Amino acid sequence: MFNSVRTVMTFAADPEASARWWGELLDVPVKTDVGDTGAVYAWVEIGGVEVGFHPVDDERNPRGGSPVVYWGVDDVDRVRERLLAAGCEHHRGPLTVEPGRRIAQLRDPFGTVIGIEGP
Repeated sequence: MFNSVRTVMTFAADPEASARWWGELLDVPVKTDVGDTGAVYAWVEIGGVEVGFHPVDDERNPRGGSPVVYWGVDDVDRVRERLLAAGCEHHRGPLTVEPGRRIAQLRDPFGTVIGIEGP
């Protein structure tokens, strides 16, 4: 039924700024598309997954209405520190959820909560 995650969409007040921040952090190109209304949808591709930033809409797509996506990492502490140094804020964890498996959540400068998971 499900194969793999292809796209993760988050809602942001400034989609292009959000995508550019992630693009610079991860050294990947940013792509944008301007819709008929002039709204910008922007995205980066990370590990074969499109991470998209759609304009926030309080009625249909409120900020914070997105799921938390966990990215697999080799070293939770090292990646967490890099994200904090780049402007993220602590949200939750790090927590050991089972032996050999840890998670942490951070909030990027644009309000999106992301998760990291690894040994």
